[in-house]
Amino acid sequence: MTSAAVETSAIETPHTMKTFFTIWVGQLISMLGSGLTNFALGVWIYDQSKQATPFAVTILLGSLPRILLLPFAGSIADRFNRRIIMIAADTLNALLTLAVFLLLGADRLQLWHIYVIAVLGSIFSAFQEPAYSASVTMIVPKEKLGSANGMVQMGQALTSVLTPVLAGALFVFIGFNGILMIDFVTFFFAVGALLIVRIPQPARAPEHKDFTFLQDMSFGWRYLRERSGLFGLLLYYAMINFLLNWSAVLMVPMVLSNFSADVLGVVQTVMGVGMLAGSIIMSVWGGPKRRIPVVIGFIALAVSGFIIAGLRPNPFFIGAGVFVLMFFIPLASGNSQVIFQSKIARDVQGRVFSVRSAISQSMMPLAFLTAGPLADKFFEPLMMEGGALADTFAGQLLGTGVGRGIGLMFILSGMVALIVTALVFANSRIRNVEDELPDV
Repeated sequence: MTSAAVETSAIETPHTMKTFFTIWVGQLISMLGSGLTNFALGVWIYDQSKQATPFAVTILLGSLPRILLLPFAGSIADRFNRRIIMIAADTLNALLTLAVFLLLGADRLQLWHIYVIAVLGSIFSAFQEPAYSASVTMIVPKEKLGSANGMVQMGQALTSVLTPVLAGALFVFIGFNGILMIDFVTFFFAVGALLIVRIPQPARAPEHKDFTFLQDMSFGWRYLRERSGLFGLLLYYAMINFLLNWSAVLMVPMVLSNFSADVLGVVQTVMGVGMLAGSIIMSVWGGPKRRIPVVIGFIALAVSGFIIAGLRPNPFFIGAGVFVLMFFIPLASGNSQVIFQSKIARDVQGRVFSVRSAISQSMMPLAFLTAGPLADKFFEPLMMEGGALADTFAGQLLGTGVGRGIGLMFILSGMVALIVTALVFANSRIRNVEDELPDV
């Protein structure tokens, strides 16, 4: 197999999606393998600890290092070959999987190993994300960006739909070791796809060539701050991400407080199907010419799903709510991505996209840290029999008992998100950002 090692330094205009599709297929196969491992790790962690805290710690350690490192990783993506960065990140993630396989085989795998691996995986993802995001505009025609972003979301949706079913069956037949080996093999598809394609590398602007890493990192921040419409949009996304994760992280205990694990499996499948349906529509449709009203409108529809899910301790309400939520998120996210891809110069997208991700995800760790304690110590007692809200309109509407405090948190998340969304739409700088900023 011949590696396309020579990259161009000039910005080229892509004419087809062949290169993108090749990379997408390789990444999809790898994501499916990683999804199997994540499922198996969840089973292993619970079997070892019998507690919920290790799950929250693992999620936090798997997200916080990536958020902190993104600005630096964005500078790397603009300075060096983005294809090589992605190959290196995939290879190192494969070695992490192999390490888990070897530790498990030697019967030496411990919980602290999982924490370390979560941190390392988060670091590698920090470098992969801006390199991949900044490469999309180099290999996809402008008019196809919406479809390409829909396909990226579709890959995530397929993973969430297929891996619980596949992992459950495989865990019985081949065990954790077998799943890890499948995951390890799938990394070769991701790396192989990257080896046979060429991703044009944009020339670094002359005025940026002497920038230090600190100057690169601050450049991404200044670039966005100077474009108040885009910056305001990011602050909006940060608030929405906080509200989404503040409640979504509690969905499992809300369901299991009243229903069996089978019902939880159905709800999670419904979530995946909703995301898959929205992703397919986005990839086929591609989005409208004017995207800001569509993005804000789809977010409003998505967060209304939280209100539906929290209304009653009924699997049909919960399933309908999470379906609405996950159906509209890919439509909002895909159109939003096109806005940034169209308005940000391609030679600085690594730096700017990484700062964008860091800002929009900056509130997520706070959501992970506060949601559980607030649910256990404050909201759940409020909605128990005899609680402060049990005999009020809230108690009569939502019901009382275990899980109803979390239901109240879901509704509050949705209502606050709708208020924030209305305020954002009223902001003319955000609403008119597509008119005020020219396409690159």
